[in-house]
Amino acid sequence: MSTETLSSLNTNTLIGHTLHRGTAWHYRAEEQGKEPNHYPGPVPPEDVARRLFGWEALALPVAVERPADILTMTHRGADGMPRQWVQIEGRQAIARSDEDDGHVLGVFTDAYEAHQYTEYLLTAVTNILDDSLSISSAGVLRKGAVAWVEVSVPESITTPEGVEFRPNLLATTALDGSLATTYKCTVTDVVCDNTRAAALREEGQELKIRHLRHSRLRLADARSALNIVHGLADAFAAEVAELCRIDVDARIWDRFLDSWVPLTGFDGEPLPPRKRRLAEAKRETLAAAYVHDKRVAPWARTAHAVLQAVNTFEHHHSPASTPRPDRNMMRAVTGAYERLDRRAWEVLERVLAEAR
Repeated sequence: MSTETLSSLNTNTLIGHTLHRGTAWHYRAEEQGKEPNHYPGPVPPEDVARRLFGWEALALPVAVERPADILTMTHRGADGMPRQWVQIEGRQAIARSDEDDGHVLGVFTDAYEAHQYTEYLLTAVTNILDDSLSISSAGVLRKGAVAWVEVSVPESITTPEGVEFRPNLLATTALDGSLATTYKCTVTDVVCDNTRAAALREEGQELKIRHLRHSRLRLADARSALNIVHGLADAFAAEVAELCRIDVDARIWDRFLDSWVPLTGFDGEPLPPRKRRLAEAKRETLAAAYVHDKRVAPWARTAHAVLQAVNTFEHHHSPASTPRPDRNMMRAVTGAYERLDRRAWEVLERVLAEAR
């Protein structure tokens, strides 16, 4: 079950530029306590430091409970028998400095180094802010195990094809071992608030720093990686223009569906009844979006519409074992949607090539 309740999202995330973008899906004034978590303009860096990152990640020794006698015991176990705590060499637990219950975010070898959120996310980002860039959102998830700071332009951009988007720089890291510290460019589709990627034919511009000792953040590298947000608008607009020029007729769309959501297995045999029903339902939802959904239909018969249909399905219709908005945030943070975009484009490229 997700730990991201409405209460936690209204206190552990900060959302900026609502004057231009409106409120986030989770907005509940009654859940925000004394301070709102939405800002008409940019999110002040000092608020991120005070409200989200006002604690440090501590490295603590790890011990196991073992049998003992009356001379070596440190305590009695649940059964009342003598026990002792024995420290495990070469292991450390990462915990929050502000929690009295000792909540552990992760357990690692001594080679692991926790990247403090204030230094690696907030300071790294504020060092490259200028008049055209500001903090648009920030937050912590999983009780502090994952965090991000997003930088973007305050107002959205509309391409000649009518696609409204917003370029962002996402700085994110984790203290549970699930993420390296990452600085990457993303794009938000304003109509549906979906996360998209640019440069579909290659890995996106990003900088990764592993949580290892001596793997330190160099400001010059961070500045080089982060400053590309200025050029992201032109790159994404050019990509949209190219995708909108690629014709996808009914025959190509059907072949794409057959490749993206096949009704047969790898051996060519029909899917089992349950899997076939799920595949047919997914195909129907994708087809309906392609023709009727306002997030897709305006660009029907183009490659852009195909990618929009896939991306919109995954954001809003695909089955989710955790609350959908929480899952969507984590997929954006981890880059799952970027990989989805690239995979869908690769499938469509192959279908187009086979049809020539």
